[in-house]
Amino acid sequence: MSSDDPTPADDSPFRDEPTVRDTAPQFVLPLVVHIEKAAPPARTDALETAARAVLTILSDERSLGDGVWAQAMRDWQDARIRKVVRRARGAEWRRAEALPGITVTGRSAEVRVFPPVPLDGWPKDLARLQVSGTDLDDPEPPAPADPAAPVLWLNPELDMSAGKTMAQTGHGAQLAWWELSEKERIAWREAGFALSVRTADPARWRELSTSERPLVRDAGFTEIAPGLTVAVEGHDRVGALPKSVPDAAV
Repeated sequence: MSSDDPTPADDSPFRDEPTVRDTAPQFVLPLVVHIEKAAPPARTDALETAARAVLTILSDERSLGDGVWAQAMRDWQDARIRKVVRRARGAEWRRAEALPGITVTGRSAEVRVFPPVPLDGWPKDLARLQVSGTDLDDPEPPAPADPAAPVLWLNPELDMSAGKTMAQTGHGAQLAWWELSEKERIAWREAGFALSVRTADPARWRELSTSERPLVRDAGFTEIAPGLTVAVEGHDRVGALPKSVPDAAV
């Protein structure tokens, strides 16, 4: 399967039951969030930045065609679409930045995304970083979601760490990407991958989770039981978004 082909619903990488994807070699997309003790990023900003980081690497020329990351991206997307978020500070972050990847910045968050690696083949400077316990808070309640941009709605019944939730929002963004035409993808990229991440209220979640919108069904590898985590709403609006410049660095 190429990165330009949407995944059929009966072969979703996010289904909890075994599929043909489980027989393929397994890869993982590493993401590292920069968290300094004295100035941690806001939780919602980190979630949104992680989602934009996934979209940024999916659309990067190195991930497409004969690009240097293209084979790794294809191998990863042919198996389970695993994403693992680790945290770094100080010298750890500087070592992570020295590895091939892309750093995406939000208002307070920095997330670096790397080309996929084998499940048991992490670079040592990433493998040594902590996964568990990555949690963040919002100093102020998030503003209402932008009604003109896609919204990744979180299941209000789940209690996930920030790291786990960042991986889930990355999944949601990727499902939205697969739903779009090439023209829509270009428009979203030119808009800086504008999006919001918010927790749905229970009534809204019931409506979202029973609709035809893209839904992330976590396979239950970590933290939570298999089930729905994210509903994507408004991805069909990307063609009308104003152009912007994504804040990303190689």
